[in-house]
Amino acid sequence: MVFRSVCTIFAPMINQQLLNPGSIVVIGGSNNVHKPGGAIVRNIKNGGFGGDLHIVNPKEDEVQGIRAFHDVKDIPQTELAVLVVAAKFCPDYVDYLCAEKGVRAFVIISAGFGEETKEGAVLEQRILDTCKKYGAALIGPNCIGLLNRNHHSVFTQPIPNLSPQGVDFVSGSGATAVFILESAVIKGLQFNSVWSIGNGKQIGIEDVLQYMDDHFNAETDSKVKLLYIENISNPDKLLFHAGNLIRKGCRIAAIKAGSSESGSRAASSHTGAIASSDSAVEALFRKAGIVRCYSREELTTVGCIFTLPELKGKNFAIVTHAGGPGVMLTDALSKGGLIVPKIEGPAAEELKTKLFPGSSVANPIDFLATGTAEQLGMIIDYCENQFDHIDAIAVIYGTPGLTQLYEAYDVLDKKIRECKKPIFPVLPSLHTAGPEVEEFLKKGHVNFSDEVTLATALSQVMNTPPPAPLEVQLYGLDITGLHKIIYRETNRLKFEGLERGYVAPDVVREILSCAGIPLVPELCSTSKEELIAFAEKVGYPVVAKVVGPVHKSDVGGVALNIRTAEHLALEFDRMMKIQDATGVMVQKMLKGTELFIGAKYEERFGHVVLCGLGGIFVEVLKDVSSGLAPLSYAEAYSMIHSLRGYKILKGTRGQKGINEQKYAEIIVRLSTLLRFATEIKEMDLNPLLADENDVVAVDARILIER
Repeated sequence: MVFRSVCTIFAPMINQQLLNPGSIVVIGGSNNVHKPGGAIVRNIKNGGFGGDLHIVNPKEDEVQGIRAFHDVKDIPQTELAVLVVAAKFCPDYVDYLCAEKGVRAFVIISAGFGEETKEGAVLEQRILDTCKKYGAALIGPNCIGLLNRNHHSVFTQPIPNLSPQGVDFVSGSGATAVFILESAVIKGLQFNSVWSIGNGKQIGIEDVLQYMDDHFNAETDSKVKLLYIENISNPDKLLFHAGNLIRKGCRIAAIKAGSSESGSRAASSHTGAIASSDSAVEALFRKAGIVRCYSREELTTVGCIFTLPELKGKNFAIVTHAGGPGVMLTDALSKGGLIVPKIEGPAAEELKTKLFPGSSVANPIDFLATGTAEQLGMIIDYCENQFDHIDAIAVIYGTPGLTQLYEAYDVLDKKIRECKKPIFPVLPSLHTAGPEVEEFLKKGHVNFSDEVTLATALSQVMNTPPPAPLEVQLYGLDITGLHKIIYRETNRLKFEGLERGYVAPDVVREILSCAGIPLVPELCSTSKEELIAFAEKVGYPVVAKVVGPVHKSDVGGVALNIRTAEHLALEFDRMMKIQDATGVMVQKMLKGTELFIGAKYEERFGHVVLCGLGGIFVEVLKDVSSGLAPLSYAEAYSMIHSLRGYKILKGTRGQKGINEQKYAEIIVRLSTLLRFATEIKEMDLNPLLADENDVVAVDARILIER
């Protein structure tokens, strides 16, 4: 049985007057280009805007060579208005321009609205209400503006090179957008559009993505999107449209700022202590197929990677005439899970004869400081045509002072255009070889000036899974039985006058059984004789655990390797004296690698599912991966493989690995179960015991809320 997730989304108010206006009025435009009002006029003029540009300034007759109107009432009908005046004046301008001048799009640069004061929020709401009344689009307030190939309505610099094949960049912060643009420009990254959404009350990042998705044209539109996000107001919307765009052939990378665990609220279980908004973001990005970045350098580096042919494998050839950077790149690629394989055989020996003595072709291919442009081209040809196991080529070509860079970069330009395998140029900065690198970038190329940043970004790209399917598979889950259990337990909470609470161990088993999750044989009881009989039946050794306290280990409520009835009786008597004890649980003792699966319900996101090494290592190492329920098998495998301790799960030092398929299956089944039980707010399966044959849940707790 298949359910398709449904996302009810309203169309954003992005219109042609905003994107391609025939006329623009700048309210507050001036001759002082060192202030926003003057800078925005300069940028619109220098950007080659082809329509009518009007300026309103009560004190100037002419602004930067353009006639200025002293009163907004004197301007002709206009499509787009850019406001660079004090916040208190903006609502009246918006009212008048909509009603009398036909303006249907606004870019409000001004600050002092809802981001500062309650009074400012009232002003902002007036603007929003007017825009809604007249169907007008609004970017801002409190932003740097909107930049595209039709108009440069921003007051900042740098203005990047604009191209239809360039990047669409959407930022929740104007100042950060400028820093990111500066980082991008020196790498040669070109742009198609830059959206600074400011307060984003009408048009947020999700709305821009929706517009790009709804109007996507594979022949003409940019296929690279970069995002800087400070607040995800609608996770479903972001997930739906980002995933759609990626399925249509786009590639998306994003920074989500403000997601540190220090901001997460305290909770009563292991999962509550780990899961945070950051886990939710990680899960959302994984599900959407968004490459997550953590700095502006990483974001712009990933953007540059996206402009090259897609990397089809993990094997890199490193071509260099500077040994040290080649070694650092090798280390960084290997650390990120990419491979720098040895190059050997007849073709390698043949190549070596064509290089200067002392050169190495083993990989990295080091052709020395004296290496020529001709040799560079020859090496790239061998990597492209002779070395079949090579998937990509990194070229480190600096300035040893012994060769002409122009000639080498001409060769590199030619090979990048000819080769099917992606070539990643690592060239000196503009300070070292400014004219040569600048000319290379003007030909439409990018430059990765730092090899370690390149390797980190490549590993992020390669380890990001494709978007998850929209369908929800039930995998034979007993949803009807689950709903009956949840209904019964929420009624129990109501009867007890509680809003939330942990369910009893036998109820935990009922819920997990609905998902077909294998459980260790166990019995909970307040009868010593009953527990001893159970132990005799399943066979010693057994484990005894106190029932009642949440953290059993902390109160001495766990006893392992019990081998006799006498020992079990002693442990029973001891545990029943522990504070809050309501019984004792006895389980068949199993051996295996301890694993962990947890889940926590995050407002607006849904259930965030976590997996990792179990036992105390969950709290000590915090080596966990997160995904957003419901999960596909591909997502579950991606989560498992991204764990730092994955080598332990695969098997190491002669020990056999776990049954990875069973682990993934339990993650998927649990996540699907949660999709139909939002009353479950937290869940821990810790530990599960795994070996090469099976994975069994040993201990679990579930917190539900009415």
